[in-house]
Amino acid sequence: MELFTGKKVGVTNEEKALPYYKFFERDMAKIPENKLALVDSSSTVEGVPFEQKDLFLIGDDKDFCQLGYGVATNGTGFVCNETYMPGVTSEMLDWWFAWQGVGSDLRYKIWDPEDHYFSRSDDVKRMCNAGIPMNQRIWGIMNYVLEDIGTGPMLMRLQFKRPRDLGFDESLIGGEKCQSLAAGIIDDDLSVVMVHKWYPHDGGVMFCSHFWIGYGFIDGKIVRKLPKGEKIPIEFPKYLFSHNIKEYTNLAAILPEVYAQNKDNF
Repeated sequence: MELFTGKKVGVTNEEKALPYYKFFERDMAKIPENKLALVDSSSTVEGVPFEQKDLFLIGDDKDFCQLGYGVATNGTGFVCNETYMPGVTSEMLDWWFAWQGVGSDLRYKIWDPEDHYFSRSDDVKRMCNAGIPMNQRIWGIMNYVLEDIGTGPMLMRLQFKRPRDLGFDESLIGGEKCQSLAAGIIDDDLSVVMVHKWYPHDGGVMFCSHFWIGYGFIDGKIVRKLPKGEKIPIEFPKYLFSHNIKEYTNLAAILPEVYAQNKDNF
């Protein structure tokens, strides 16, 4: 699949007048070759099972896939990615996940100018509430997201969650391998649990993403939601992996500058 089309999404004259429009005009950051080499072949090692998801937080999941995608033996899909972000801090990422969902659509577009159209929070008041710690502002927020992961523009409802509401042990957050995180669920026709964690690494952070595809809420608990005998088509985790390595490579390239210039512009 072609990851870099060179064709960017549309922008308005009002967006062009914003100070961070310059990030939209830049060329996308190039994906590392070792990641591009994985796009056309699924992982022979499965991702950490959802039932053992806390292993991901503590970094005790090295026996499972760290970088790649595939379909697990139970039919669910998985996507794993690690992105080294030099010059980025945990504070910047806590801020980013709140900042990108309010204000101009351009905030989401600069993240991936070729594939992102908008991300709109359903509770702007909470997102902008200085009395709530930055890393908690997204808890309970519904983001309506329009983006293209390779199958055409798709509208998704991403519900950010407090980690414990997804079954994570919150006592593990703040540890050596998980300084902070952003977690959520898309629980529509196709259910996906998403977790991004990060921790200090070599003058920046290591940003780790894990997606469990085919898991969603039933009676208040997250379970495998696929009909018996069915499995996720391999194309979906492949497209999601391809998009993930693209958008987070670009975010790593722009975030220190975006934050320095806009941290007080909420």
